[in-house]
Amino acid sequence: MQKEQKRNISVTGDISFSNIEVTQPKEYAAGMPAIKVALEHVSKESGLFRSIKTLSRMNQKEGFDCPGCAWPDPVKPSKLGEYCENGVKAIAEETTFERVDRDFFKKYSVEEISNWTDYEIGKSGRITEPFILKPGSVHYEPISWEEAFTAVADHLKSLNDPNEAVFYTSGRSSNEAAFLYGLFARAFGTNNMPDCSNMCHESSGVALSETLGIGKGSVVLEDFEEADVVMVIGQNPGTNHPRMLSALQKCKENGGKIITVNPLSESGLNRFKNPQQISGIMGKGTALTDIFLQVKINQDVPLLKLIMKRLAQRDNKDNKVFDHDFIASKTQGFGELLAYLERYEELELLQLCGVASEKIDEAVEVLAKKSKIIICWAMGLTQHKNGVENIKECVNLLLLKGSIGKKGAGTCPVRGHSNVQGDRSVGIVHHVSEPFNQALKKEFNFDPPTAEGLDTVHAIQAMHSKKAKVFVALGGNFVSAASDTEYTAEALQRCELTVSVSTKLNRTHLTAGKTSLILPTLGRTEQDGGRFVTVENSMGKVHQSKGKLKPASEHLKSEPEIVARIANAYFGNDTTIDWERYSTDYDAVREKITAVLTGFEDYSKRSKGAGFYLPNNARQGDFSKLPGGRAQFSICGLPAHSLEQDEFLLMTVRSHDQFNTTIYGLDDRYRGIYGERRVVFMNGDDMAQHGLEPLQIVNLVSQYNEVVRRAENFKVIPYNIPSQNLCAYFPETNVLVPIDLYADKSQTPVSKSIVVKVEKP
Repeated sequence: MQKEQKRNISVTGDISFSNIEVTQPKEYAAGMPAIKVALEHVSKESGLFRSIKTLSRMNQKEGFDCPGCAWPDPVKPSKLGEYCENGVKAIAEETTFERVDRDFFKKYSVEEISNWTDYEIGKSGRITEPFILKPGSVHYEPISWEEAFTAVADHLKSLNDPNEAVFYTSGRSSNEAAFLYGLFARAFGTNNMPDCSNMCHESSGVALSETLGIGKGSVVLEDFEEADVVMVIGQNPGTNHPRMLSALQKCKENGGKIITVNPLSESGLNRFKNPQQISGIMGKGTALTDIFLQVKINQDVPLLKLIMKRLAQRDNKDNKVFDHDFIASKTQGFGELLAYLERYEELELLQLCGVASEKIDEAVEVLAKKSKIIICWAMGLTQHKNGVENIKECVNLLLLKGSIGKKGAGTCPVRGHSNVQGDRSVGIVHHVSEPFNQALKKEFNFDPPTAEGLDTVHAIQAMHSKKAKVFVALGGNFVSAASDTEYTAEALQRCELTVSVSTKLNRTHLTAGKTSLILPTLGRTEQDGGRFVTVENSMGKVHQSKGKLKPASEHLKSEPEIVARIANAYFGNDTTIDWERYSTDYDAVREKITAVLTGFEDYSKRSKGAGFYLPNNARQGDFSKLPGGRAQFSICGLPAHSLEQDEFLLMTVRSHDQFNTTIYGLDDRYRGIYGERRVVFMNGDDMAQHGLEPLQIVNLVSQYNEVVRRAENFKVIPYNIPSQNLCAYFPETNVLVPIDLYADKSQTPVSKSIVVKVEKP
């Protein structure tokens, strides 16, 4: 028997440099440059007229949901277009004229493609039909849908234990597809359902569940118009959630204040030129941030403690800074929190956070007089060892001010993918819920598994040790999104089978198992036989999404159909579930969601038009399911970072030409970087101290548990960032993040606080 040859795959691609240009960071976001860049993208990828017609339907009540971020749509979307620059880029990517077809895979081997950059791989185009990469082969070949479904079923049947399979979900799938996917995994016999939430907002879900009784935010979009103060912590909405800038603009226009907490000053939070207003095109736009607190990386807890200590010093019977009625009737642990705050010296907290004392006083002055406070955050808080405690400290501040369960106030974790919250709502969780299991058993007449499944990190470790042998991904670019890139790639390559339900080619298709299948699916913009699917935005509203474009290929299938057909191929007649019907009848799927899950009553009807909100106890100020029936104050320790003189704390960030792992282009316009991604932002004084010149080439090196990891060939950029802090783009620097270093309780990788050294080649 001929021995299989190992594929020679690069997990990083080309690391040579493009022609870099560096300018001063921009002073504002959006405006005419955003319109110009957006039009250039769609004109090049899919034609201007066709794209404008498509965009007119995006985020409209009878249209389709943006495949980008999960920011909610206003009750009355703008007739000019309810989308942002990066939403346009997402549509350009999905509606591109480029194709990955059988001729493409005849011409290029997976070994050759793996040496391309992520940008080049992504620009290859839409996948036109199912493909298989056979053992020992380096070329994908066409395969029929029936053969593909049978191949997946046969591999699953060959496993000794259902827990040898992993079913991963990206946040782009619909509620219908996610529900069927979770149903199939449980009917198959496993709770191994890692989700992209594990890598981003899992810390939010854990912290909010333990303190407020629900793992979601408590505000709605209209709350921003009534808020007195919005705190934006560890988030860059100008790049990652640009439509949020309109909500912040309304807050400012109504007299609200914005406090920004971040290691970097980001253009989108400095000034916003709304491209739908004359003032945004011709004028100066709207100044957003009133107070900027430039905190050191992952020193938000010391900063928040200091703010609360100074608020407590002002609070007395003649000047009530805290909402004592709310605290007494709705919360538990107030006295313990105040006593714990007293343990800390102000000087220590000031030194840790790195923020000037007078700037903190400015924030305290504003917060002391206001009670309608919203705190927004993203991965700048969640992707740390103490990510859960970062969120709990934010909740502490809101509870002190009585800023939960009232209009214009509350928690606002800003999700980064269009339906990641919906996935969770309909059952994509690796934890076991007895009520959910009982509902599934009652409705479908099978016994769901009762053992906790694997999250993302532990699924990778299981594949690496060959305890898991089949990996199925419903969307996403797993190898680029996960931590410890080389380790993750090895884990996938050790699988007997990897399956990707995808619209476009990505690096995960190249770091494939012994056998690999690519199953091409419809995009959000495309017609699905007149049917619609549903999604949930980051504020808990569920609504329909219905594509209008002709599909990129006649061979594409929808995600619900792909999932149901795999299940049908596996179970055959040995099942109590009508998979064949659910593959095409989405109303029937929604009827089952209604039967199993609370809050989805009359699902199909209510999801049309503006949609409906799912139940949210924190929004209603109801904490009855928590200990004592009250919201919980938390005792949070300080983050543990001890850096040597030659060490730095690195956070990974997106460029402006990027959404998650999708690279739209090579520019980061707002930070003044053009034509290159392999850069590291560094404090100018630190550069001088270490003898580094602008644009000098360096390697970034991390070492944990005696394992050395390297990200090579980066150009140093002097930037306004705190001393001993660095930032660089992901996925290029994900290789530095150890697989076994993650947040307590949530297991979220520490992608925002990696200890590294800067090495001269």
